Amino acid sequence: MTRPRVVIAGLGDSGLLTAIHLSHHADIIGISSRPGLVSGKELGTRLTQPDEWARDHWISFDRYRRLDSVRTVHGTLTGVDLDARHVQVLAADGTATEEPYDVLVISTGVTNGFWRPAGLLSADEVAASLAADHARLAGAASIAVIGGGPAAVSSALNTATTWPGTRVDLYFPGERPLPHHHPRAARTLLGRLSELGVGVHPDHRAVVPDGFACDRITDAPVAWTTGQDPVRADVVLWTIGRVQPNTSWLPHELLDERGFVTVDPSLQVSGHPGVFAVGDVAATDPLRTSARNRADKLLAHNIRAELKGKRLRDYRPRRGLWGSVVGVQPNGLEVFAPNGRAFRFPAWTIRGLLQGLIVERGIYRGVRRS
Repeated sequence: MTRPRVVIAGLGDSGLLTAIHLSHHADIIGISSRPGLVSGKELGTRLTQPDEWARDHWISFDRYRRLDSVRTVHGTLTGVDLDARHVQVLAADGTATEEPYDVLVISTGVTNGFWRPAGLLSADEVAASLAADHARLAGAASIAVIGGGPAAVSSALNTATTWPGTRVDLYFPGERPLPHHHPRAARTLLGRLSELGVGVHPDHRAVVPDGFACDRITDAPVAWTTGQDPVRADVVLWTIGRVQPNTSWLPHELLDERGFVTVDPSLQVSGHPGVFAVGDVAATDPLRTSARNRADKLLAHNIRAELKGKRLRDYRPRRGLWGSVVGVQPNGLEVFAPNGRAFRFPAWTIRGLLQGLIVERGIYRGVRRS
């Protein structure tokens, strides 16, 4: 009996996990613009500890045991024919191909700042970007972080921890950072920033220059729409959350007014049986929380149910964000619950228990050593 063919368009965090869950149930073709998983998580440690970050967040696909039966294509998606049921791909070697599917999963994610650029990247380009960003911050006497979300807070805290002699300032538009986290979590991390000597500047909304996509680290003065004097720093990190969905290859009928993929509660693309979306690209709710709430397991269940003609389950989004914000610190990993209370994995548990047993074996079902 012929197994169903599932094309997973995008192998970031959500797409990769979906492929792992389905690898024993279908023939999987994964299409990725990256030469492996290059996670968008933990920006602060990516900038300050690139080798340690890469060990856990930049992993070639051949190291995942459950991807042994999955065919991965390093290329760029250029289109889809919903009637003929195939996607068009421009491979890294310049070859244009078509990949037919019985089920299509759209998980192409978003472009977000300098650390999640659009387009095709090679392994050398990923390595060069990590090294260049780290070197630029390491050589700075002052760093200004613009934004109030998790990426901004993580960048400010980790740079202040790694380079205590560097002046670090965090500027954000509201009364407090982390507006989508519980206030208790924001208060805790504000306390950490103060202990590290980070300058905290609420009610600062930056002027974004015309045509500037926040896709690079700069050193130009930052002006404010809120009336404060311009600020200068050796390095300016733009982490203001101007995400752009990677959906230029999709027809407009699948997208909402901002370009995200419209989905039903089951994560099925509205009006298109056999087509699903998950992760940052899927318009599940205002915060697009399927990227952070392990919706990949639900999606895999629904794809199997769809192929068998069974009922699909609904995804229930959370109203706020939770989890780790600043990544692993010298004293361990602090994780915030939805109620804002923190629990800590001690430092001695990180490599063997948390990363080795829970993440690599439990979540990813086996990751080979580099």
